[in-house]
Amino acid sequence: MNTDERFIITISREVGSGGHTVGRKLAEALDVRYCDKELIKQLMKEFNLTASGIEQLKGKKKNWFADFIQFVAPMPKVSMLVDTDSRYIQEFRPDITTDDIYKAETEILKGIADEGSCVIAGRSGFFVLKDHPNKLSIFITAPMEHRIERVMRKQQLTREQAETVIKSVDEARDNYVQRYTGTSRNDARNYDLVLNMDRLSEDDAVQLILSYIRYTR
Repeated sequence: MNTDERFIITISREVGSGGHTVGRKLAEALDVRYCDKELIKQLMKEFNLTASGIEQLKGKKKNWFADFIQFVAPMPKVSMLVDTDSRYIQEFRPDITTDDIYKAETEILKGIADEGSCVIAGRSGFFVLKDHPNKLSIFITAPMEHRIERVMRKQQLTREQAETVIKSVDEARDNYVQRYTGTSRNDARNYDLVLNMDRLSEDDAVQLILSYIRYTR
């Protein structure tokens, strides 16, 4: 990847791996835009959904609304545990499908890529932007214990809650990526670089990525 020209770095990550922080710090080191919350905000604006609502919806089948009611009625929404602020009730529109979400994400991702160099976290960027001429795709992973401890610390959850969050988010993301890309997000062949965060700090990971970029120029 040549950083002297317009480039795109996509970062796919497991929840609790620290991949979000790695992406943000990498963007800062490269002095480019970091696209994560911005994308969520655009989706929220288009569909009038909360961030958690989008994550929840993405893991559902196309006819998700009836299943959604059955899923959330007996208990608080698991996806809400991912948010630090869960004081509000989500508003869902039954006319919106995951196909709508994917179409919107694809349009937004390509629009962001056309605007200039950036680091994009998640959102199937590794697949949507696979034909970009100057792209680096990265996957950030970590052992389950590492992920549990990080989610507990960051979200102030019990171990049981953290395990539930991880299981729920993993399943939703796996289903979504498999459906719309025809591949597994855990398949290393989809990425140029895979980092295991077990013994790495976020700063270590950034330095490794920068070294990789310099090596492959």
